[in-house]
Amino acid sequence: MGSLRDENPPEKLDRTINGPGYRVPLYYKKLRHNIGGSGAVGAGDLFYKVFEGLNNRIATSGGREYINFCSYNYLDLCGDPEVEEAAQAAIREYGTSVSASRIVSGERPIHRELEGAIASFVGTEDSVVFVGGFSTNEDTIAHLMGEGDAIFLDEYIHKSAQLGASMSGAKTYAFPHNDLDALEKLLQANRDKARNALIVVEGVYSMDGDIPELPKLVELKQRFQTLLMVDEAHSIGILGRTGRGVSEHFGIDPGDVDIWMGTLSKSFASCGGYIAGNSELIEYLRYTAPGFVYSVGLPPPMAAAALKAVQLVREQPQRVARLRSRVSLFHELARKAGLNIGDANVASAVIPVIAGRSDVTIALSRRLMENGVLALPIGYPAVSKTKARIRFFISSGHTEQDIARAVEITSEGLAGK
Repeated sequence: MGSLRDENPPEKLDRTINGPGYRVPLYYKKLRHNIGGSGAVGAGDLFYKVFEGLNNRIATSGGREYINFCSYNYLDLCGDPEVEEAAQAAIREYGTSVSASRIVSGERPIHRELEGAIASFVGTEDSVVFVGGFSTNEDTIAHLMGEGDAIFLDEYIHKSAQLGASMSGAKTYAFPHNDLDALEKLLQANRDKARNALIVVEGVYSMDGDIPELPKLVELKQRFQTLLMVDEAHSIGILGRTGRGVSEHFGIDPGDVDIWMGTLSKSFASCGGYIAGNSELIEYLRYTAPGFVYSVGLPPPMAAAALKAVQLVREQPQRVARLRSRVSLFHELARKAGLNIGDANVASAVIPVIAGRSDVTIALSRRLMENGVLALPIGYPAVSKTKARIRFFISSGHTEQDIARAVEITSEGLAGK
């Protein structure tokens, strides 16, 4: 399959744990070792902290406030009064759950309204919403592809896509990150061996904040007669002048991409995921995708919140413009401070500051928290051992002062001041 960055096969099971027939994997022992702080990671106390209130510009834990760079609330729509009222109105009309699969008695008007709004926003004929973002990728890829097919994945693709490819039974090929020349060579060598083929990339890669060259991908998919799927979890609502994602960013016709995937939990202030594409694809998934057919429909308040969020992104373009301004400021100040932000694209709201070693990154995260800034470390195996980093997720709610403060403390921490 190639080397996918976060693929870590389970180790053999340890059968010596007490209890009749009960087995605990060895990797769990390593997890406890790391969480306890005596291992190489030693950052367990930084994760699963309990926070009070909204997950927006300010995060509050234990009564202390932090400037929050750990939220995917890119357009500051989670907590927006109109989004909240839409969710509350849906509860009053439909309750908190549709209590059934949509194919039986769970279908509600709000579902089709949301799917129509997403399709219109993305620029496709139709869309279908799933109850989970992870399962949207996993189920769609596993369902559409099968034995005799080939899937070509960027090596940094999200775990959900990796698992979907694995579950499909198709032959899977991983190409070096954003290396489309390498992808072309893989297609030349292997496309003719497969019945159907699928290329899967992300609109913005969440560890690096970089963007694939979509025009080249469209050319490759047309030349080699493959399907092309783009995961827009971190690009929809962010990229492009009006937030319509990576197609708008490059000026590409959305119809040139076969499968658009996105999540509702980031720019759209809700929960779940969607697939957008032509009407035949969407109808096929509605009637046959196991993760959709055999799952309860999206809860009405979640559907209503997402619908209102999509509407507000269209009605209030200043949100996307403000986000773009804050991202640009972070890039400018980071460059002036000499911070290593890798290949992060100036249009992406995900910006890594690469510190190198995990221990340095953990210490930097602690220093940021001590100074009222929340930004967490990412180390091996999520990234390579020499590229541990702090990820900053920028929001339209951040102020210029927030950005300047974060860059200043980060720079001082890495300089040992």
